[in-house]
Amino acid sequence: MGGSVPRVTTTAAYGSWRSPITADVLVERVVGLSYPVVSGKSLYWAESRPAEGGRYALVRRSAEGTTGEVFRDKFSARTLVHEYGGLCYAVHGETVYFSNFSDQRIYRVDAEAAPVPITAEPPSPAAHRYADPVVSPDGARVICVRERHLRAEVVNELVAVPGDGSSEPHLLA
Repeated sequence: MGGSVPRVTTTAAYGSWRSPITADVLVERVVGLSYPVVSGKSLYWAESRPAEGGRYALVRRSAEGTTGEVFRDKFSARTLVHEYGGLCYAVHGETVYFSNFSDQRIYRVDAEAAPVPITAEPPSPAAHRYADPVVSPDGARVICVRERHLRAEVVNELVAVPGDGSSEPHLLA
C-alpha cells in the first residue's frame, strides 16, 4: 500500500503567519522606467533596480539601437530634495548631469568618461541637495533647485551651477 504523507496544518492569527513570499521576492526582478529624455538622436531614461539595492541607473539608447549605462554601479541617480526626490538628471548633447544618491552632489558625465562632481562637498553629508536640473542652451550652466539643510531650517533656492564645476553655484532666487 502506498503511504500518504501527513499534512501539517498550522493555525496563526490573521496576518501573523510566515510566508515564503517576501517583499524582496515580489520586486527583485522588477525594473522601473522613468524620466525619459531625448537629446539629439539618443534616448535616455532612469531605471530603478531593486536587485541592485534600489540603485537608479541612467541608460542611453543610441540612434543605432545600442543601449548602455551612462555610469557604473558606484553611482545612483536619485535626489532627496523635499525628501521624495524629483527629476534627477539632465542631458545636453552627449553630456549628462545627475544628482548622485549617496552624497546628493551634481556630477557631470561626458561621453564614455567617468562621472566628475561639479558641486562642492557639503558641510555635512547630503546637506545640499539638487533636483529638477535644466541645462542652459550653451551648456555653460545647470539651473536647478538646491535644498540646503541648515541646523534648524531647510532653505530651498533656485541656483545656476557652472556646467564645468569651476565655481560655486550662483543664487538666482
